[in-house]
Amino acid sequence: MFKFFKRLSTVVGSELNAMLDKAEDPVKMLEQYMRDMGEDIREMETAVARQMANEKMLKRKADDATAMADKRQRQAEQAVEAGDDDLARRALDGKGEFNKQASMLSESWNRAKKDSELLKNKLDEMKKEYQEMKLKKDTLTARAESAKARTKMDQKMSSIGNDDSKRGFERMEEKVIQYEAEAETSEDISTESRSLDDEFNEIDKNNAVDEELSALKKKLGKE
Repeated sequence: MFKFFKRLSTVVGSELNAMLDKAEDPVKMLEQYMRDMGEDIREMETAVARQMANEKMLKRKADDATAMADKRQRQAEQAVEAGDDDLARRALDGKGEFNKQASMLSESWNRAKKDSELLKNKLDEMKKEYQEMKLKKDTLTARAESAKARTKMDQKMSSIGNDDSKRGFERMEEKVIQYEAEAETSEDISTESRSLDDEFNEIDKNNAVDEELSALKKKLGKE
């Protein structure tokens, strides 16, 4: 399990470019690697807890066997004082059996204790490496997101001023020029029409004044 954890840790750094080449999403892959590492740690924590429980059980049994051996020793002494050699002999025989059990259990406990220490050390290493990988993952994620943002920005920028955009602007410019020409033509026609009307109005006005002047002269006998 620990080797597998180490392999995952290596992949985070060494295979990032490979992931990019395969069009895999680095952010999602890194998150998956961290989940796998976290699962490995939880499994190791369970294994350590189980080993420590086994260690404590062996220690308790070894202590119980030692306690029983001491008890049989006291019972043998009590039997000797009572003059019961047969009872003392059986007590000493029981003491020997309990001492054997205590010895074997103590040996098993010592091995279990060493295994517990080894597993705890590996677990500590895994947790330390997990934190290092988490920091690296956060850094790589930030870099990946930044690269995505730059790529998207470059794509947007490249679309500005491309051939389609330029042709679109040119068409709109032509339409604006056309609108302006139409507006100027309409204004010229309107101005010309108003000028012609003004001239005719001036003629009508002059005729009316002339008629009025002629009538005034007739009235005053000046004609």
